[in-house]
Amino acid sequence: MSKLPMIVLTGPTAVGKTKLSIALAKAVDGEIISADSMQVYRKMDIGSAKITQQEMQGIPHHLIDVLEPWEDFNVVVFQKLCKECLKGIYERGHIPIVTGGTGFYIQALLKDIDFTENEENTVYRQELERLAKEKGAEALHEMLRAVDEPSAKAIHANNIKRVIRALEFYHLTGQRISDHNEQEKAKESAYNSCYFVLNDIRELLYERIDMRVDEMLKIGLVEEVKSLQSLGMKKEMVSMQGLGYKEILAYLEGEITLEEAVYLIKRDTRHFAKRQLTWFRRESDVIWVNKNEFDYDEEKILGFMLEKFSEKEIC
Repeated sequence: MSKLPMIVLTGPTAVGKTKLSIALAKAVDGEIISADSMQVYRKMDIGSAKITQQEMQGIPHHLIDVLEPWEDFNVVVFQKLCKECLKGIYERGHIPIVTGGTGFYIQALLKDIDFTENEENTVYRQELERLAKEKGAEALHEMLRAVDEPSAKAIHANNIKRVIRALEFYHLTGQRISDHNEQEKAKESAYNSCYFVLNDIRELLYERIDMRVDEMLKIGLVEEVKSLQSLGMKKEMVSMQGLGYKEILAYLEGEITLEEAVYLIKRDTRHFAKRQLTWFRRESDVIWVNKNEFDYDEEKILGFMLEKFSEKEIC
């Protein structure tokens, strides 16, 4: 059975994926699926740099504004929602274009990684939760180190939820979750995919990040976070962990000044962009699209991508 076609357009934050994704969708009769961990939330528009209806130019977009800010969103939920969207896109005879900067989500979709979330042992999980409360996170982390050192190195001791998940997986299967994840990552892509990574010179990218943060503040980021705060949103919630939200929330709660919050948003967004690029460099079969090599000519960039797409014999 031949694999279904898919285009991935990713890259660091603020590199300019949105505009290019629209041009690409128009050229290949595509529909866009957002691989962004924040744009999925309603009422979180400014801080997530969410695409507007006007910017969409009539191109169907999926996984934007589908959850409330108090709901959890993770890779398993992303996979499930994404597969539901893909079914409809393929039935309509269109090409899915997965756009966004969350590399882990993209990898999980392309390789159809099994996170075995359905397997659980409630009694054992409750016992681990009790141990964490009684003896602390470090004790639980030591338990993990004893059976799965690679996972212990990869998971911070304070991330109790993930530590418990890794211990639970070992308890249920006798296999280290680190080995399981490596096996899943080594799988071939489940799709006939073209995986593009849009990139730019670091200094220019950082300038764009700073300008974007300034623009977010100008158009009402503080007011947006105030509104979320009035709805009962707290910093422990998944949605409030997003860049821009947790810092402004800390300012509103009197922990830091607005000036400090802005500094942190800019600094941490730059660090985030660097981590994104590190992730994409580790991925196999990616096609790098360095904007400076095309003299920042969007027509040239689009032409190059369409050529690569055609070579894959996707269309």
